[in-house]
Amino acid sequence: MKRWSVIIAAVVVAIACVTGCGAATDTGAVKTEGASLNLQPRENLKDGGSLTTVLPEVSAQWNTFHADGNVYTLALWRWYNPLLAYFTPDGRYLPNPDYLTDVRTEIVGRDTVVTYTVNPKAFFNDGTPIDYRAFVETWRTSRGVDDRYLVSSSDGYSQIASVTRGADDREVVVRFDGVYAWPDGLFNVVLHPKAAAPDVYNEGYVRKPHPEWGAGPFTIASYDADNGTVVFERNPKWWGKPGKLDRRIFRQMESQAALNAFQNGEIDATGVAAKDARARALTMNGIDIRTAAAPQQSLLVLNLDTPILSDRRVREAVLSAVDRETLSRIRFTGLNYTEELPGSLSLYPFQPGYEDNLSKVLSYDPAKAEELLDRAGWLKGGDGIRSKDGRRLSLELPNIGDDTTTQNLSRALQAILKKVGVDLTVRQRPSADFSQVVVNKEFDLLLLGFSSSDPFGMAYFCQVWCTGSQLNPAGAGSPELDAQIDAMSRIGDPMAQIKAGNELEREAFAQFSNLPLFNGPSMVAVKEGLANYGAGQFYVGPIEDVGWEK
Repeated sequence: MKRWSVIIAAVVVAIACVTGCGAATDTGAVKTEGASLNLQPRENLKDGGSLTTVLPEVSAQWNTFHADGNVYTLALWRWYNPLLAYFTPDGRYLPNPDYLTDVRTEIVGRDTVVTYTVNPKAFFNDGTPIDYRAFVETWRTSRGVDDRYLVSSSDGYSQIASVTRGADDREVVVRFDGVYAWPDGLFNVVLHPKAAAPDVYNEGYVRKPHPEWGAGPFTIASYDADNGTVVFERNPKWWGKPGKLDRRIFRQMESQAALNAFQNGEIDATGVAAKDARARALTMNGIDIRTAAAPQQSLLVLNLDTPILSDRRVREAVLSAVDRETLSRIRFTGLNYTEELPGSLSLYPFQPGYEDNLSKVLSYDPAKAEELLDRAGWLKGGDGIRSKDGRRLSLELPNIGDDTTTQNLSRALQAILKKVGVDLTVRQRPSADFSQVVVNKEFDLLLLGFSSSDPFGMAYFCQVWCTGSQLNPAGAGSPELDAQIDAMSRIGDPMAQIKAGNELEREAFAQFSNLPLFNGPSMVAVKEGLANYGAGQFYVGPIEDVGWEK
């Protein structure tokens, strides 16, 4: 599944919550092949201690399935709710035996059928068994047929024909309508049946995390919604190996404040995938900088509801004028890192089947941008800014948070667009406003981040491009494109679906709504001795094993 996030380094801390990594040095170019994991067995870890990190936002919406949920919602959800599956750094699926003792996938007739056997020890904290009912309600609320539920994504769940009880309550039989290419991307987290009523699903988790509906090694000890602080402690109702940490603490903080707090020893890790942050981290003693390839994408989004941007020619002109090479250099200055410009919002360059689909549709061409704007009737005035019918070609970009690199990118984009006659106003917004800006579409242009919680990117094509999708803040799409996406998603062979998806993504890019900018590395500075935590690509592992070496 994809989740939106603030664009730059702050996203790293959220993604890193259950990942591991190895130390990086400052000699030569940064290496990001795969993941450099500092995995340690439990016997090498101390019992006790705490881990404190930051998030740009502690979202008011705690339901990770809800449309307002983002990458930070998922980061917190995983610390106190059932986590049914792990992933290796390269994206291989591994059932979590504390919840699933067996997962069997087969083709029965013409349908994919997945049979889950749930551990008989698995219970929610309120005593409700984790059984077929949790799977049924997760499917029923996520399948996208009942518009009373504001879902983050119905991808995959919409292709399930039935979820039924098997030999007993702890056996779950999921039958798809045909062959489904990505079954390992579903039911990795599940919803408590008591949260399945529409009003509870949509509003019940707002500023109310409901730890009684969770399960796992940790539960919530305290939550301060006003100050954005969440404290987790060991869960006495957990049936598996106990968490190594006494406490896990998240604090909402701007990136510059987080770096100061890390330097002062107030927090234990922070994202440093930006020039100034990394430079400061390299001067500190007793830390590791952990680096890996990042399953995250930064992009420029245009709001099609903005009257000026409702004209396709204007959108194409704006995106044709964007010098991505310059923005990429600004983004990676001081990191000893380079990458090819990305050409997809579905797959990453390090994944099989990736193609540069954007280049088939759009390239950097400021002369073409000027020609398009001329043809659309936007003519340059004496100050170089275009106008039409007495209205200036003025657009607004919110700069979210106080990260220096993000601010530099916003200013650079402002200067780039001015060259072709677009007046771009940059308005500063705090990180805590992030969800408000996205959900309420309080932007004309927006620098946004997507992060992937698993490797099945083509499975979530609809999240980015379907009309009405909450992960489509541009408002792009059409009924015709939706139908094509649905047909593509029903191709059962994974590589055949990727091939069809690449072709379809070129059509989607031709709407000129979303422009991939860069992917970048994950870089996390941590105090020495922190184990099973950091930058791990697709890695998701046992949170009970995060801790401090002896």
